[in-house]
Amino acid sequence: MFKKILVANRGEIAVRVLRACREMDIASVTVYSDADRNALHARYADEVYHLGPAPATDSYLRIERIIEIAKNAGAEAIHPGYGFLAENTEFARACEDSGIVFIGPTSQAIELLGDKIASKKTMTKAGIPVIPGSEGAVGKEDIAHRIAADIGLPVLIKAAGGGGGKGMRVVRDEKDLSSSMKQAMNEARSAFGNPTIFIEKFLESPRHIEFQILADNHGNVVHLFERECSVQRRHQKLIEESPSAIMTPELRIKMGEAAVKAVKASNYTNAGTVEFMVDRDRNFYFLEMNTRLQVEHPVTELITGIDIVKEQFHIASGEILELKQDDIKMNGTAIECRISAEDPENNFAPSTGRITELIEPGGIGVRVDSGIYEGFEVPIYYDPLIAKLLAWAPTRQETIARMRRALAEYTIRGVKTSIPFHLLVMAHASFVNGDYDTTFIDKVLGKIVYEKHNHEVAAIASVLHNIIKGERVSVARPKKGYSISPWKMAGRQAMMKRG
Repeated sequence: MFKKILVANRGEIAVRVLRACREMDIASVTVYSDADRNALHARYADEVYHLGPAPATDSYLRIERIIEIAKNAGAEAIHPGYGFLAENTEFARACEDSGIVFIGPTSQAIELLGDKIASKKTMTKAGIPVIPGSEGAVGKEDIAHRIAADIGLPVLIKAAGGGGGKGMRVVRDEKDLSSSMKQAMNEARSAFGNPTIFIEKFLESPRHIEFQILADNHGNVVHLFERECSVQRRHQKLIEESPSAIMTPELRIKMGEAAVKAVKASNYTNAGTVEFMVDRDRNFYFLEMNTRLQVEHPVTELITGIDIVKEQFHIASGEILELKQDDIKMNGTAIECRISAEDPENNFAPSTGRITELIEPGGIGVRVDSGIYEGFEVPIYYDPLIAKLLAWAPTRQETIARMRRALAEYTIRGVKTSIPFHLLVMAHASFVNGDYDTTFIDKVLGKIVYEKHNHEVAAIASVLHNIIKGERVSVARPKKGYSISPWKMAGRQAMMKRG
């Protein structure tokens, strides 16, 4: 096992990895930018080193500087967390060339699976279902029109590299195909430096389900069951849960076997996630593979009892995976809410500033992975995710109730957060019943919140914490002509000061 590991990241994921180091008696090193001089991860690590100015391009994306720090600190391995350099082929290769272990897959695997066109071809060859579409890159308009005619509208134009919804366009009318191609290519060029795009059939109202996998360097591969990630906004996941409400034992076996086959077909090692889209008839299709630790990995840890980060350490150090598929069991249900410094009442605009008060929820079955503390300045330079709130219970209904209670207890003052949004989702009948898909926010919740400011949903969210405490609450409908934002109704109660 390693004696010293450098964590090349920030925020809650850096703290999460550093905690695993401490529990395993591994010396830890981390890095920080000017904006993160007083960040929690910089306070937690055994050794800290300055990277540079606040912008990520001048700090957390400086490959040569991070390698230099690792060498000077005597770190044997680097954990990239997620985001930044986690799926960067150049960074993984730089680690390999420097004799430093990259805690993740090989640079070759990242390069293969990071290209959606190449990975799709690999999965097709392995016999794994893929979404119908172009066999390769599409650069000419006449070819795009022919493909659209073959597979039928609507179609989805996608960037070959990158993710996060960038370089993606849904085309429902053939006259919009050409302009959408140009927009997608320009966005992909700007975001990833690669304008390559391809086309595939757009699935209406699908479910987004992913399988967590672990693979060692000796040919052993297991999956740790599924996570449902269908609550999304602009292709960004907001809430994840396991097990999926639509999963059957038979479908779980088929998808799990496909995930393992995908890993073996690409010679993948370490932790990763195979992502699928599932249509209304429960047909599933390979979407992509994330070659890193996922934001939502704690969901799987709660239902399996397996520490995925520690397993990453063991695999990266060359150990044989001790887990056997038949020995991995699913226990209870878990839900994760991503807590971001955003204003849901203002189209989720970033909210920065000093956290003036912080009270985290607790109790049985509640987990908080956080990168903040009272007095911390939330910077504008990075992703707005500041914490993850998770709840576990034996049944899904108990887990939802526990999450409601935890959200009502969670107090973050000084910046706007997504807590009121999550309260609304946890109170929505479609989510509670497990009857939702990737269009949930835009098609269902969006209409209630943004267009109508539905008073019934607002009232439910605003008194959730009182209901959970068992108090009788009388809620009168607002008078005719009086409009009040549900975000404010929920936020006032969920973020009130405790006596």
